[in-house]
Amino acid sequence: MAVRSIAGQGMSAVQPRQSLAWPPVADSRERLREARAALSDTYLSRPDAARYLRGHCRLVDTLLAAIWRRASLPADFALVAVGGYGRGELFPHSDVDILILLPAPLSGEHRAAVEQFVGTLWDVGLEIGHSVRTVAECAEEAAKDITIQTTLLEARHLAGSRTSFRDLEDAVHRDFDPRRFFKAKRVEQEQRHEKFQDTPYSLEPNLKESPGGLRDLQVILWVSRAARLAKDWRALAVEGLVTEPEARQLKRHQDLLRHIRIRLHLLANRREDRILFDYQDALATQFGIPTSGSKRASEVFMQRYYRTAKAVTQLNTILLQNLGAAIFPSHGTEPEVINERFQSVRELLDARDADIFEREPNAILESFLIMQQRSELKGMTAATLRALWRARAHIDAPYRRDPVNQARFIEILRQPRGIVHELRRMN
Repeated sequence: MAVRSIAGQGMSAVQPRQSLAWPPVADSRERLREARAALSDTYLSRPDAARYLRGHCRLVDTLLAAIWRRASLPADFALVAVGGYGRGELFPHSDVDILILLPAPLSGEHRAAVEQFVGTLWDVGLEIGHSVRTVAECAEEAAKDITIQTTLLEARHLAGSRTSFRDLEDAVHRDFDPRRFFKAKRVEQEQRHEKFQDTPYSLEPNLKESPGGLRDLQVILWVSRAARLAKDWRALAVEGLVTEPEARQLKRHQDLLRHIRIRLHLLANRREDRILFDYQDALATQFGIPTSGSKRASEVFMQRYYRTAKAVTQLNTILLQNLGAAIFPSHGTEPEVINERFQSVRELLDARDADIFEREPNAILESFLIMQQRSELKGMTAATLRALWRARAHIDAPYRRDPVNQARFIEILRQPRGIVHELRRMN
């Protein structure tokens, strides 16, 4: 049987409601369509993104469990949810990603039954992304592919053998290396951002994959869960990895992006994660944004999205710095002093005094000039980024007229390398 790797990731505590009976397969397609339509109507009348995603997930859980029972597959086979579905977040037209877990390589005796099960899922109207593997094959693929490893970290049991599922969990965590995972996810994110020119400001942004999209939020949680530091935004605040206001910000931004994605799928009547021009007016209307004298409603809506995406990129940078410091503690590493205001810590620029930008606002531009001049620096520490954010109000008209600041800005523009990159960092 053909097997394809699963591109999504995820986990949730949502379990199938086994008591809810489903009709025979011939009638299940219409039942699924009606149930999905009811979920959508409820969402549009009382928008609650988390409730919609959980409800859609439970609906599909129940259908899959019913079809699995009728398939009469061996008792030691297991059905596992992965991807966004495994995480308990099933958007209206997202793929339903599943893993059929085997105790041994698939034999000819059971191949037809597995193929019939997968075919039935398509027949009832589910868009399935599936793989068929043993526990050993899962572990082998996870070791080679960070995407599959992420998928398996958040897998969720749906039906069949719980023993096989526990064996899968043990295999995934047995040789897991949080440091390797962190480095790989950072590289993966950088490569993904490059595909979108490292900017969230595309005219038709992809709200899942672009910088500042949902994927940037998921990366934070994947890394924190993998390192066994925290499982959600509130837990990150409890652990001191984010502040309480930042945790609330993260939750608020995640909710907005989820609402946009749900409505975009419903408007397009298919899986569509790009905020195309064709849908911007309708989205603005659904979010209750009126047209003003100077701006169209769609412009106001897109400005709201861009502000959210920019905030997500900032928080993503700060949190990954914090998580990196927790995963790679610098015990015994002495900082390298650059000058009386700055030092280098683990190849990151660090303000020697957390209040330096408040006391000496001229140091704001100096920090970016140092980043530009010292190629060994890979970024700024989370404390320094936060200090810059707190001091942003100092960049006002008098600040811009200050000859010292004007000269330093011109110096940044005259550097032989990294001008565009540094201007983006400043933004």
